[in-house]
Amino acid sequence: MKKLFFIIFSFVVPALAVAQNTAAPTDTTAMRQVTIESIEVIPEAGKVKGMLLLDKDIQYELEGAVDNMYNFKYERAEKQFKSMRRRYPEHPLPYFLMGLSQWWKIVPTNIQALQYDDLFFAYMDTTIQKAEEMYDENEKDFEASFFLAAAYGFTARLHSERSNWRKATIASKRSLDFMEKAKAGNGLSPEFLFGEALFNYYSIWIHENYPMLRPVLVFFPNGDKRLGLKQLAYVANTGFYTGTESKFFLMKIYANEENKMEEALQLSQSLALKYPDNAYFQRFYARLLFVQGYFTKAEQVSLDILAKLDQKMPGYEGVSGRYASYILAYINQHKYRNFDKAEQYYKNSIMFAEMTNERDSGYFINSYLNLARIAKLQKDPAAARHYYGVVMQISEKKSDSYKEAKTYLKELKKKMKKEQRKKARKKG
Repeated sequence: MKKLFFIIFSFVVPALAVAQNTAAPTDTTAMRQVTIESIEVIPEAGKVKGMLLLDKDIQYELEGAVDNMYNFKYERAEKQFKSMRRRYPEHPLPYFLMGLSQWWKIVPTNIQALQYDDLFFAYMDTTIQKAEEMYDENEKDFEASFFLAAAYGFTARLHSERSNWRKATIASKRSLDFMEKAKAGNGLSPEFLFGEALFNYYSIWIHENYPMLRPVLVFFPNGDKRLGLKQLAYVANTGFYTGTESKFFLMKIYANEENKMEEALQLSQSLALKYPDNAYFQRFYARLLFVQGYFTKAEQVSLDILAKLDQKMPGYEGVSGRYASYILAYINQHKYRNFDKAEQYYKNSIMFAEMTNERDSGYFINSYLNLARIAKLQKDPAAARHYYGVVMQISEKKSDSYKEAKTYLKELKKKMKKEQRKKARKKG
């Protein structure tokens, strides 16, 4: 159920992000390729005047602050967001940015951290209040609709993670409603296209991967996966507020859904280089390097992650430690054949998984599996039996890891019985 809510809420959240350096191309085909129902007329100039979302001076002013937020320099970023709030106390933008800052404190923990929830909800509630006041004055104010869709979307996402299903459902419905209204700005800025791009992709993805939900999708507009990816790429290269979030989603889609690993790695590298202290971007980069066989670079990034964790840098905690430790363990086991180091890193990966209550993760299971293999290689049957025993307890019965553990323990049992019979004969 959480996966479903994640999918639904994710594609209606036009989250604010940092400016991209690439200038917007003159060809706006990607912005115009929408379904007949969603084609909008460019708003009159008078309706655009005063919109903070399109104010270049504000964008220039906020670029460093949002960079700091994504680089986990929260205090510096929030200081500037609060300065903006003093100048624009009735506008939703500064409150949304403050809420987004709380959100990115939660993200590196795989949404497990609870200590930022109250502030997050408070800032999103204030964003909604300020945007509703704008919307009440003018129902065609698509900037107000943008912030209402965004704030309700983020609120719904966190409520779903906390299993507050009633609140999540209400917020989700409101977010979807305002996303439709915000489409009026599609022709003005890529910011307004972000939600539609994700909807185009994920509405089809859900249809393909969740057949049981197809009856529900009848009530949604038709999507277009290929168009959604093109739109996301366009926003990633041209968006000021939504550029980084688009790269973030594209990276995950390419890696997890589309099997375009090289494209995912390129995006991951650009995010990791631009935001070297963002724990989420760093560990995703390390994982992509690792699975594609770039072991030397994966090792460097993983060591850097653990060093920052030791320094207690913001955002560096057990989840990142689990990733980095496993990667280093595997590299030491298979590249350097340094089994002592590998064993220690595997144990660290297990420790981090237990700290974050993620014992069902692949890294947790495979850490025990590889510890068993190392023990077997070093002819330590007692340790191998222990580790394989754990593997059998935590693995699915049809999995290869379960079968390997069962086979080893069965053969070990036979061997031990044979040795006991030998000893008995000698005594006799």
